[in-house]
Amino acid sequence: MLKLYYHPSPNPAKVALYLEEAAIPYEFVPVDTRKGEQLQPAFLAINPNGKTPAIDDEGTRVFDSTAILMYLGEKSGKFMPTAAQRGEYLSWMLFISSGVGPYSGQAVHFKHHAAEKLTYAINRYQFEAERHWGIINEQLGKHKYMLGETYSIVDMNLWGWMRAAAYVLGEEAWGRIPNVKRLFDEINARPAAVKVNALKDQHAFKTDMDQAARDVMFRHAKAA
Repeated sequence: MLKLYYHPSPNPAKVALYLEEAAIPYEFVPVDTRKGEQLQPAFLAINPNGKTPAIDDEGTRVFDSTAILMYLGEKSGKFMPTAAQRGEYLSWMLFISSGVGPYSGQAVHFKHHAAEKLTYAINRYQFEAERHWGIINEQLGKHKYMLGETYSIVDMNLWGWMRAAAYVLGEEAWGRIPNVKRLFDEINARPAAVKVNALKDQHAFKTDMDQAARDVMFRHAKAA
């Protein structure tokens, strides 16, 4: 059975959503990143980058959430684009992985977790996060879903970070990206999303961002 190495954060959530939506059986393997379990040799053998998610599909390892989604989509054929949509599919999948995710993550880091509040860094990443979400909002103003009128793997890819959008941009930001909020609410109501949102309760994940957690999650600061 496929093993999903999971922590309840944006990128693992999108993979879990696809597995649930596509009805692909999987074994839930918790990786507690605030305890540093992602840096243990056993996990590094699955993902040398030391981040969740990763999967072991009966001997085939795949890491990076977008790579995992594309692998699973190609293998199962479910929720995939039509031939005519392939260009849009590739563009939006990589836009999310190279833009939405990284800028949102860095905006969170510099606003909420950095020991030194650097105004330039905060403004830079906040601006880019807002800009990328604005582009997504515009696309969702043209279509019900990212690729048109049919729910697809691209929407699932986006949902992982939608769950954190209010934390990234502030609760008031939903008013600036109403089309994103519409899709977020719709996906959240789906049975598959309900199951994914409950995965955090299957393991006692550490929630405190204490010094021990900071040391393993922000190792650059410890090294400095």
